[in-house]
Amino acid sequence: MRKGISGILATSLAAFALGTALAGPAQAEELTGNLRIFFNDLNPAPRSAIEGLVARFQEKHPGLEIELTVLDREANKTQIRNYLTANPPDVNAWYAGNRMRPFVAAGLFEDVSDLWEGELGEALASTRPSMTIDGRQWGVPYTYYQWGLYYRSDIFDRLGLTAATTWEEELENCRTLLENGIKCYTIGTRFLWTAAGWFDYLSLRTHGYEFHMALTNGEIPWTDERVREVFANWRTLVDMGAFVDNHTSFTWQEALPFLVNGEAGAYLMGNFAVAPLRDAGLTDDQLGFAQFPLITAGIPMAEDAPTDTFHIPAGAQNKEAARAFLRFVVDPENQTIINEELGQLPVHRDARVGDDKFLQAGFEMLSNASALAQFFDRDAPAEMASAAMEGFQEFMVRPDNLDAILTRLERVRERVYRE
Repeated sequence: MRKGISGILATSLAAFALGTALAGPAQAEELTGNLRIFFNDLNPAPRSAIEGLVARFQEKHPGLEIELTVLDREANKTQIRNYLTANPPDVNAWYAGNRMRPFVAAGLFEDVSDLWEGELGEALASTRPSMTIDGRQWGVPYTYYQWGLYYRSDIFDRLGLTAATTWEEELENCRTLLENGIKCYTIGTRFLWTAAGWFDYLSLRTHGYEFHMALTNGEIPWTDERVREVFANWRTLVDMGAFVDNHTSFTWQEALPFLVNGEAGAYLMGNFAVAPLRDAGLTDDQLGFAQFPLITAGIPMAEDAPTDTFHIPAGAQNKEAARAFLRFVVDPENQTIINEELGQLPVHRDARVGDDKFLQAGFEMLSNASALAQFFDRDAPAEMASAAMEGFQEFMVRPDNLDAILTRLERVRERVYRE
């Protein structure tokens, strides 16, 4: 039961143009007319962050009349193509990677490669691949967050372990944990995306970013021997008994107690897991963060970092003001402010990050990443992602079914990418 846009919250900020407390002196760049911005998250922190951002932009450009429309995230996913075609805003919030590809292919997003030239492009370099299609950039990022291995550093210390940097070290750590009655990893695959995190990292580390993107783009068959090699590395862990039992019964939150109680040594998860782990009683002295280790020597270290973005629709009416807004979004000061509110990471390398140790670790890791994947269910089309994630979960329970799983996924690939 999703409402149309007319039934979704719209926050008009045109009053800011009347010279009230927010109005500041006119800048050298005189922008006038209307600027319509669609944002895709009604939750309190994101909504507050975008409202503050728009207010600061309005203060710099009092000649503009700005209308901010804040949409429900899920409703926006079903409505975006309609409004981009029929009545596009001037700026639209969306996602990086393959999530933007359909709108680029349909000619609905504006090429903004000029904004990526020179120093700014260098400051946003880690996200350039995920913002690039056909050699051009189609938007700008405003926030992302890291994935990685959150582990019980106190248990590691007690067992004389250190966070692994290579696959061999990871397997050796796992053996030691198992010998001491501790599962290597907690996971809950009741909701299938958690298994996709494992596939992403095993794929990125076994054959690299270009391979992984070609696979999610439908350019590589699922029956390819290289895909089997990814699953072979995964099977090494499955056959060891590395994962908690009965994980198909648990959500990602329900898998947290295994780490909290010391029944598992690590959790491959996004940084959003830190807050509930702290709430459950783990201290920062008990919890560490590690980059997923190298598997194949020479493969650059790409990362999963779901990235939220702003775009200019091709049919925008005020592209001059829209470009100015996108430049404002990626200003390091604004990136700092936005992400302080979101509790996530700024993309601009010169932005400031708070003293939270996990955000600091994530910022350093992502700033030095060779490239950023967006996570499997963002990088692959929805039907392909759904079928693949079902296969990932099945493989973790019945690894002997791999041939049947890959054959099934190949049939889906042949249909989905042909349509």
